[in-house]
Amino acid sequence: MKRSVPFKLRTLSYTNGQKPVSSNVFYEQFSTSLEASARPMCTEPRLSDCGEERRRDVPVTENFHDEVHNVGDQLDPVFYIGVLKQCAEFGRVRDGRMVHAHVFKSEFNDDIEINNNILYLYSKCGVLGEAQKIFDEMPLKDTFTWTAMIIAYSQNGNPEKGLSLFPQMVRLGFKPNKFTFSSLLKASRAVSTRKHGMHMHALCIKYGYESSIYIGTALVDTYVRYGLMNEAELIFDGLVSKNEVSWNALIAGYARKDEVDKALDLFQRMKRESFDPDDFTYSSVLSACASSGALEQGKWIHGHVIKSGTKLVDFVGNTLLHMYAKCGSIMDAEKVFARSTKRSIVSWNSMLAGYAEYGLGLKSLELFNKMLKTEMRPNEITFLCLLTACSYAGLVEEGRRYLDTMKLYGLEPKVEHYVTVVDLLGRAGKLNEALTFITSMPVEPVAEIWKAMLSACKLHRNLELGVYAAERVFELDPYDSGPYIILSNIYASVGRKADVAKVRMAMKECGVSKEPACSWVEIENVVHVFVAGDDTHPQIKEIHKSWENISVKIKEIGYEPDTTQVLLFVDEHERKVNLQQHSEKLALAFAVLNTPRGSTIRIKKNIRVCIDCHSAIKLASKVIGRDIVLRDTKRFHHFRDGSCSCGDYW
Repeated sequence: MKRSVPFKLRTLSYTNGQKPVSSNVFYEQFSTSLEASARPMCTEPRLSDCGEERRRDVPVTENFHDEVHNVGDQLDPVFYIGVLKQCAEFGRVRDGRMVHAHVFKSEFNDDIEINNNILYLYSKCGVLGEAQKIFDEMPLKDTFTWTAMIIAYSQNGNPEKGLSLFPQMVRLGFKPNKFTFSSLLKASRAVSTRKHGMHMHALCIKYGYESSIYIGTALVDTYVRYGLMNEAELIFDGLVSKNEVSWNALIAGYARKDEVDKALDLFQRMKRESFDPDDFTYSSVLSACASSGALEQGKWIHGHVIKSGTKLVDFVGNTLLHMYAKCGSIMDAEKVFARSTKRSIVSWNSMLAGYAEYGLGLKSLELFNKMLKTEMRPNEITFLCLLTACSYAGLVEEGRRYLDTMKLYGLEPKVEHYVTVVDLLGRAGKLNEALTFITSMPVEPVAEIWKAMLSACKLHRNLELGVYAAERVFELDPYDSGPYIILSNIYASVGRKADVAKVRMAMKECGVSKEPACSWVEIENVVHVFVAGDDTHPQIKEIHKSWENISVKIKEIGYEPDTTQVLLFVDEHERKVNLQQHSEKLALAFAVLNTPRGSTIRIKKNIRVCIDCHSAIKLASKVIGRDIVLRDTKRFHHFRDGSCSCGDYW
């Protein structure tokens, strides 16, 4: 019977009577393999591509036994190696076992190169037990053998075991090479302890591999994952030669830390040094722009992609869509989505999330219905986006329905789905129903569940339930400053100053400090950061004057400072002064001074916007005649002509 997936995958080549190539040739071919499959965060070579210097064409047909018959007396190690390589490449472990059985009965049973390829086959297919058995029974081993076994464990969920093989390898006299260290560094990153990574770095120096492009890039990636960017950059600068993978590793590191200026500086330096950005480069810098809200810089990168003639692959297009959505340019996100010829579930989810964060709940639901018509199957993230959209738009019944719909697709709600449902009910003022929902959930309530409940209690000034929710939070996560601040606000809103003081004392006893509120605005590709009450900006006098002018105008149309948002024990006048120095107001005043009339102002804040600032900026959009897009940790607020996209439902 013929197999449904044929053995005939490509033509093998070798010459009569020659032994397989040595391990050194293996390693050199790993280099070629690595260059061909460069990834920004993956630098160890693939154990493959052996024996390609031997030139005689032999087709591998559907049936291995037929092929053995066809080859006849020409059967040699290279034939076995070639077939084993194909089995590994295509995950054909069953056929690989058949080849292994044939080798076992042949004169080549002890051939080290063949056994290395059998070991590679089992490790690549995730059959660790058989890989370990081959390894243990091999009468001869070399550095390749040990490296293959280290990779086998590292890539199949047991990096600790992979690391433990290294001391044995050295003790038995096998000298590690650059591919061994590349594999060990990946295992160290998986273990996630700096100690292992730094120990491997020291060994790389000892064996003289630190300046190797492969090891150097792996070291850069290792320190990037530990968040040690200075060390990563020192190693990067010390590389004798670099490639796109090296650049991408460092750029991705800065992008992950939201250091957009550093990422973009490296991007430009990369071009100056005649390296061409690739898909991973663009994806990394666009992610950095998305995280920091740097829309203009994101547009510049988009323009560079177009100018370079690079065809957008799926994941870069998705990152571009995500960047526009995260920067509050929902129309640009829609354009990117509309031009996508091949939409993955990531594309749909990115657009759904963009609508949700922008408060366009009905558009999210409409888009979801369009998605279903394409027969795209939703996943857990899809429903999380839908629940978020319902929460931000007050669509309670729709949210309940989507939670139930998950089961129709075989999806079990996770903690984050339950958190969003609590938020949905809480925002709608259904606090008792939210509490009942929490107590009836099939999962144990985590701190995030109670934080959502606490935020709802603050919104609706429910002191009793707020205190109860706060107590649950403090039991589970006593070191997060947010819940303390929210509870303080609840107490302050009902005039209980003594309880505000008690909360502050509890924070002090736990060693918890409030995260400083800051806002930033991007002007001419420069990001300006403002901290509440900060007077260090060179334009601070003009900024204060600008806000005073705005404040006078918005008071004329109904603005009244909400001093309950100030937790300081000061008189009413000082409270009002404090409100005027909130970071988003400073950022807005600065933007008014430094941007063209009529242009949209975009501000990002690191915590949730307070009620007073929301009211003030909403009216400011009317008196200055400007659209203002404010992104906080929860959502976007698009202010226009005295109204907000959230409909004051936030």
